[in-house]
Amino acid sequence: MSSKYIVRVPIKDRDNHIIGYEIQYYGENHAFGGDDKTPGSANDFAAADTIYNFLTLNTDKILRGTLNFMTFTTTLLMKKSPRLFDKDELVIQIDDSVIIHPLAMHMIQQYAREGYKIAVNEFQFAPRYLAMLDSIDYIKLNFQTMPELTLKNIIEIAHSMNKKCVAVGVDSEQLYQQALKLNVDAMEGTVVAEKMTQKTHNSGYLQSNFFRLMVAVIQDEPDVDEIEKIISVDATLTYGLLRIANSRYFSLRSKVTNVRQAIMTIGLNELKQWVYLLSASNAENQMDEGAEEFLRLSLMRANFCSSLMNYAKDMPITKSDAYLMGMFSTLNYLIDAPLEEILQQILICKEVKDALLYHKGRCGILYDLALCYERADWSQIDSLAGELNIQTNLLTSLYFNCMEKVNQIWNEITQSIASVEEKKKEEA
Repeated sequence: MSSKYIVRVPIKDRDNHIIGYEIQYYGENHAFGGDDKTPGSANDFAAADTIYNFLTLNTDKILRGTLNFMTFTTTLLMKKSPRLFDKDELVIQIDDSVIIHPLAMHMIQQYAREGYKIAVNEFQFAPRYLAMLDSIDYIKLNFQTMPELTLKNIIEIAHSMNKKCVAVGVDSEQLYQQALKLNVDAMEGTVVAEKMTQKTHNSGYLQSNFFRLMVAVIQDEPDVDEIEKIISVDATLTYGLLRIANSRYFSLRSKVTNVRQAIMTIGLNELKQWVYLLSASNAENQMDEGAEEFLRLSLMRANFCSSLMNYAKDMPITKSDAYLMGMFSTLNYLIDAPLEEILQQILICKEVKDALLYHKGRCGILYDLALCYERADWSQIDSLAGELNIQTNLLTSLYFNCMEKVNQIWNEITQSIASVEEKKKEEA
């Protein structure tokens, strides 16, 4: 049976702020739409059925509240699939197979009149593309295949008509700099996904989450389970706590390798002191948007790696180790130091270190599988899952279940921000 995967890939503006996500599909041995893009073909119907069923089940849970760029085949347009989305949350992407189909183009123009945004994949200087410019909002340009002069001309014409240009396939620093030079409005690709506004330093924890931790530790009878939960969703708090728990001050015979052990090792009184010190030393610092993005990414990777452990065979680590592996994968973005230097400061098992630093061993395969799925690297997913004996038909549901869990956690955090701000207003 052929593998079918669905993943969200971030699209960022020139300041590295996420403007939305492209929902990418892979199935029937080809990427969305495949080589056979003939309306009514087996491939087109297979893609349509998979995507339509996925949207029906998942739009309310995990795709609300963001701008979703999605390619629609003619069959999907016939199914009226775009109407599963709110028009403020969807960009309807189309390619040549839709543009050459008279009925599909009529539907696209109708969606545009209703207020849906329209994007065209791999825009060309051809009459059929130029004739529909009035209905287009975004022009997507493949920077890996198109000559620079062609790109430059398209971008200048698009901007003169108030259209936005999105560079796709930005998978190297050279292409990233080229996209900036040609003045694109947004970018998508592996390099783009890893970019952030700027490095943060040792205050890289999430401020709102830290506030929740402060509230939890000052209770008359602190709830250790709640404290563990709060710390475990934040990469830098987890890192800092493990460092302290394994310091010479506590002179342990056995080393601490997870958050629960760390809390019990240092005790609630010391934990309170640590939280107060963090509060005082970072009172003036605010988490920038880029760091929040990487904290969220670390939480997603932690949950995904941990979930994969339920199915991976012959693994030398525990689910807790896999969780930390995903959690610590972004620390070099959150703390201004090389990852190797950061990992020397805490005790994590050698297999996890080797995976994070060198992509070695079965842990490295698990870590690479999580990264490849995140990046929509279709060519590697099947082989990596096969090496771990994970059935590939499980991956999409695991990925989106983790995303739903992360979204729920993030909603809790943002709700705590809102309640604090509301309380401040009332006190004022």
